[in-house]
Amino acid sequence: MKEYLKVSEVIDWQHSEVMERAKQIAVEFETPMAIAQACFEWVRDEIRHSYDYQMNPVTCRASDVLQYKTGYCFAKSHLLAALLRANQIPAGFCYQRLSIDDKGAPYSLHGFNAIHLPEVGWYRVDARGNKAEVNAQFAPPQEQLAFKIQFPEEADFPAILAEPLQIVVEALQAQSTWDELLRNLPDISLESAKIHRLV
Repeated sequence: MKEYLKVSEVIDWQHSEVMERAKQIAVEFETPMAIAQACFEWVRDEIRHSYDYQMNPVTCRASDVLQYKTGYCFAKSHLLAALLRANQIPAGFCYQRLSIDDKGAPYSLHGFNAIHLPEVGWYRVDARGNKAEVNAQFAPPQEQLAFKIQFPEEADFPAILAEPLQIVVEALQAQSTWDELLRNLPDISLESAKIHRLV
């Protein structure tokens, strides 16, 4: 589990403000399950999805997501992982490939998390933020993610990665506004998913 607790440039959980927020969220809870749920719900509900709210800047590093209180799904997953790791709860990264407009092509990756819970093992959660047609919840062992697979070119990749995909990090770092990123969302074909260790 050590690699799922690591600090890195993007998952900078040892940043003072990330550590402080992680402690504040966890203070009234005792079990890893309760702390994990509190961290998940805080990121889901308190950090605004950049597209939903048309907010800038485009964030990537966990500490920046916390500072600006906004991020795309990928960035929100970076902050959630950082808050969990700061509380010594192993956390990884998961991806789906989804239709951008729910009509087929074009497609984009969608990022979320897996949390290792003592009673359950790996449990996947999606902190992108709920809205009318999205209702992601923390209800282990039942999984309740934001999106379901609808088209043959979509995919729910089974891998749980210790670090975010480089293609995702590069996309976030290359754009500065929410609408620029919307036009340049990261994607991986089903064929190349194996190269990226997603299947």
